[in-house]
Amino acid sequence: MKLRFAPSPTGYLHVGNARIALANWLFARQQGARLLLRLDDTDLGRSRAEYAEALAEDLRWLGLDWDETFRQQDRLPLYAAAAERLKASGRLYPCFESEEELRYKRELRLKQGRPPIYDRGALKMTPEQYERALANGKQPYWRFRLTGLNREWADGVLGRRAVKLSSLSDPVLIRADGSPLYTFTSVVDDLDSGITHVVRGEDHVTNTGIQLDLWEALGGRAEALHFAHLPLLTDSDGGPLSKRLGSLALRQLRRDGVEPAALAGYLTALGTSGDPVPGMPAALVAGFDLTAISRSSARFDVQQLLALNRRHLHSLPFEAVRAQLPAGADEEFWLAVRGNLDLLGEAKSWFEVVRGSIVPPGQPEEAEFLRAALAALPAEPWDGGTWGTWTEALKGTTGRKGKVLFLPLRLALTGEDHGPDLKVLLPLIGRERAALRLRLAAEG
Repeated sequence: MKLRFAPSPTGYLHVGNARIALANWLFARQQGARLLLRLDDTDLGRSRAEYAEALAEDLRWLGLDWDETFRQQDRLPLYAAAAERLKASGRLYPCFESEEELRYKRELRLKQGRPPIYDRGALKMTPEQYERALANGKQPYWRFRLTGLNREWADGVLGRRAVKLSSLSDPVLIRADGSPLYTFTSVVDDLDSGITHVVRGEDHVTNTGIQLDLWEALGGRAEALHFAHLPLLTDSDGGPLSKRLGSLALRQLRRDGVEPAALAGYLTALGTSGDPVPGMPAALVAGFDLTAISRSSARFDVQQLLALNRRHLHSLPFEAVRAQLPAGADEEFWLAVRGNLDLLGEAKSWFEVVRGSIVPPGQPEEAEFLRAALAALPAEPWDGGTWGTWTEALKGTTGRKGKVLFLPLRLALTGEDHGPDLKVLLPLIGRERAALRLRLAAEG
């Protein structure tokens, strides 16, 4: 049993493709299968080496690995040999029509009440016409002649599926410049590398019908190949996720501070009835069930992801985050602030609060109260009881309580109107910083 994840390195990995990669990895590891990472990079105009490197880096960050890898650019002779076999069998034929000519044919068929598929006009071309076209400097592109059968399969997610090939145009497999297209190279590679199971997006269902026809034309047995198509993700409003891919690239989510365990747990649960549980993929294998994925589109909600990320951060021990915290941050600091973090990067600003020299917002209207607070500031050493002792004393001398007591102090000490419990934060700030900030806030 062998699976493959086959991204095109034409951009950064986004959550839709990451979900497909994760499903392949979880299913492969659960079944004891091998997993191939294949870079579908025959589109030389858009494929870039930096995207290929970023793909591998992002997959590893998410906790995924693979058993083998190759690039399609390195396998062009294999595709050329397969093309010659198809030509010899009469299944691959040359075409010279321009896009303008094809558009005219489609419009004509529509006017005639017929489906706007390719009319196979190139099959009527004589050898003399073919040679004349070559002599005039034209280069052919090559179409695969479909059988017209109904291609059916039992889909691992969508159930019974069928594609009526007679309703489709013969697909172009090789461009006029000689470069092969995805539909062709994917089948050649799946055959050559021994792929048995293909897990990919629902947008490939029609491709599957075509590729099963091509698979058999190249000597494969259709019953030896199994498919599972995952419904595409939508955004939180039910719209196409593709409109927001820039913000949902894994690279951007990483920069924003989303933890891989939160993203992996969220993507694994999407489209199922289960609640998302944060965890790296290795911890999610046992509970993964490909058949539990709904046949309906799942909504990717950034707010739900962030809520899961927050829940994950709040439970992390100091050792799990030590390397990502600011230099000098210790376990006491982490335990004080982790319950108020949405993203790990926010720890940096709280470290600046307890160890740096922030300038609090001026509160001239609270000057009298802040000076009273400064005068009542207890002597060090400070501990978890200092905040309570100090505020109780202020209640007695100022008559304040509740928000009017606590908010001016929080603003002066941290520069924020909410945050970690000041009972644990105050000892980390220390008396010297606290006194200076009270003074600055009172002066406005």
